[in-house]
Formats: sequence, C-alpha cells, structure tokens
Amino acid sequence: MREHYDFSKMKARRNPYVKLLKQSVTIRLDRDTVEYFKGLAGKTGVPYQHLINLYLRDCAVRQKELTMRWAVNGRRTTRCTKRSTSRPASER
Repeated sequence: MREHYDFSKMKARRNPYVKLLKQSVTIRLDRDTVEYFKGLAGKTGVPYQHLINLYLRDCAVRQKELTMRWAVNGRRTTRCTKRSTSRPASER
C-alpha cells in the first residue's frame, strides 16, 4: 500500500442509495409527545427525530399492535401488544 493517496482529482459522487435508507413523512404529534422526545434528546445528545424513529422501529421489529378500548370509566385507554404470528396477515 502507498503511504499517500491523491484524491484531489477524484470526482465527488452522491450516495445512490441514500433515498432508500429513509423516507420523509409528515405526521402530527401531540405537543407533550414532542416535548418528551426533545427532553430525552437533551439528556442523551441524540436528535429527537432519531429517537422517535428508534422507538417506532423497535415497535415494528417487535410487531407491537395498538389495541384500543373505549370508555372505560369515562376515559379512553390504550395498550400495546405483540402481534400474534399464528394467523396470516391477510386474515387479520
């Protein structure tokens, strides 16, 4: 191997796969949810958008599904559960 390589004559080229890595979306979140992730970002030094992505990715990997029950003692409740893999997705 050489001790020195001359990269000054190389042409810069963008990563052709960058568009496949992330998808830009617009989503409306509650203010307190955004503030929670911004606070967490301040403690960890990780941008809050990245933290939200990590959380959502974890839900997707674990196949969590949101189950909602309405009007329990006058208030709405939610619960996350792991998706049952015994049935095909087309039957759910």
